[in-house]
Amino acid sequence: MPYRRLPNTDQARIRAMKALLQKAAICNVYDLPVTLKTLTAVTNFLPKFEAAQLYYMECYSRQSKAALKHQSNVKTARLYVSHFIQVLDLAVVRSEIRASLKSLYGLEPASNAVPDLATEKALLEWGRKIIDGEKLRTSQGGIPIYNPTIARVKVCYDIFVESYEKQKDLQASTTRSLATLAAMREDADTLILDAWNQIEAKFSEVTPAEKRLDICRDYGLIYYYRTGEKVNHDA
Repeated sequence: MPYRRLPNTDQARIRAMKALLQKAAICNVYDLPVTLKTLTAVTNFLPKFEAAQLYYMECYSRQSKAALKHQSNVKTARLYVSHFIQVLDLAVVRSEIRASLKSLYGLEPASNAVPDLATEKALLEWGRKIIDGEKLRTSQGGIPIYNPTIARVKVCYDIFVESYEKQKDLQASTTRSLATLAAMREDADTLILDAWNQIEAKFSEVTPAEKRLDICRDYGLIYYYRTGEKVNHDA
């Protein structure tokens, strides 16, 4: 015999509840296989659950689309910050800038290594240090670095920071909407399980078995056959 299994996705939960309501809508009230209390509970719950699921999908979609542009902004900002540091180091090697002035940028005067910019947090930190350091050095009479200029670096950095903050907000919205949806899943499963138990009890005497299963399927119940198990229409 096939076995019954509760829906394991939000879309499947919605389909199960919709199937019950659609079938119940064409039934005589006296022929309903579930109580009016259960039917009312599903009727009231389904729109809220469906709205929560739709809102989560919208939040996730916005986050995913913005992430593509954000990663491009990250790549550009990382390129310019890294390049600026390398040009600064070359200027120090050529004795155009004193090595001690590298400390204005938060860099080690004796090291020519570019800081690790692999993470967005590191890029935020070092981008700000480089911009502030160049501003401080030039305010003391230092000749500005060109190719790239700090103005160009700052434009790319500011675009990155803006998209970084936007991405954080979108991620927070997605996380909140998912938490709301997840909190409703237990209620959805409880309602579906209660309704399915009542439906199976209502039609428990129907024979043959496959006819009983088909009737229950019309109300949204889901049955699975085990591996190798054949459908027996004569049972």
